[in-house]
Amino acid sequence: MSFSAEVKEELSKHIGTSRHCQLAEIAAIIECAGYLSEDDGKYTLYIQADNVLVARKFFTLLKKAFNIGTSILEEIPDIKENGRVYRPVMQDGKDLRSVLGAIKLLDADGNILDIQNGVSSMVTRNTCCKRAFLRDSFLCLGSISDPNKGYHLEYVCINEMQARHLQDMIESFDIEAKIVIRKKYYVLYIKEGSGIVDLLNIMEAPVSLMNLENLRIVKEMRNSINRRVNCEVANITKTVNAASKQIEDITYIKDHYGFDNLQTNLREMAEVRLENPEATLVELGRMLDPVVGKSGVNHRLRKLSDLADKLRGN
Repeated sequence: MSFSAEVKEELSKHIGTSRHCQLAEIAAIIECAGYLSEDDGKYTLYIQADNVLVARKFFTLLKKAFNIGTSILEEIPDIKENGRVYRPVMQDGKDLRSVLGAIKLLDADGNILDIQNGVSSMVTRNTCCKRAFLRDSFLCLGSISDPNKGYHLEYVCINEMQARHLQDMIESFDIEAKIVIRKKYYVLYIKEGSGIVDLLNIMEAPVSLMNLENLRIVKEMRNSINRRVNCEVANITKTVNAASKQIEDITYIKDHYGFDNLQTNLREMAEVRLENPEATLVELGRMLDPVVGKSGVNHRLRKLSDLADKLRGN
């Protein structure tokens, strides 16, 4: 099972304890995975056929919030809309209008409003209801990439209004979310690992959150170790190259100038470096008598290098 499927499986089992949160979840499912069809003044509510988790949760929510027991209406054919197949779950009547009224999809005259315009902000005015709405919206529209490969969470929305609505809701929790158009859809996405962790926490998916956090820790440790190794390799390479250049300069001075012509401190430095080609500057300083610090060693070696360059010029 993919990580995205694991997240959805966890979210499908989480149902708000308060009725107002359950209504927010029902509203999310109807807005994101539902379709209302009208025929001779009678309405039928459909739910996307390819999302079993959504349908199962929708029936559970109806039972808990309204004590309505329903299932797929086999006697009514499926319909295809916007490239998606929908299956009938409720027909016009008291139960359907009770549900739509509770999630503010009925006007003052009892007329059914267009789902495409989104549900009323009254349904998600509480913070807990926003969490519930985001949870079931992700169940309908969302996906998350394998954290081992990268961090990317998205909602694929059918119109800009839906995407903006979800964006405002997510950003109310101080999480940055962006929108991009992909073919005919508006895709709301989060790229930062920390933002995805925060959203999983908001949607109340603790198991998925911990799995993602563990993967992030391992990944960050691996990256840290790689950076440290690369840094150490670079430092070693730099030290080896510097030592090679110093030995080359000192050998040139010995062959073309002679150590006897050097000042005592430079001669001692040259002899110690030739005898210890792999030693660090600190180690070289400890070999001198009296002991010289790292900056002092570096100063003497630089003077030897300058002398070698002058000799080569002559």
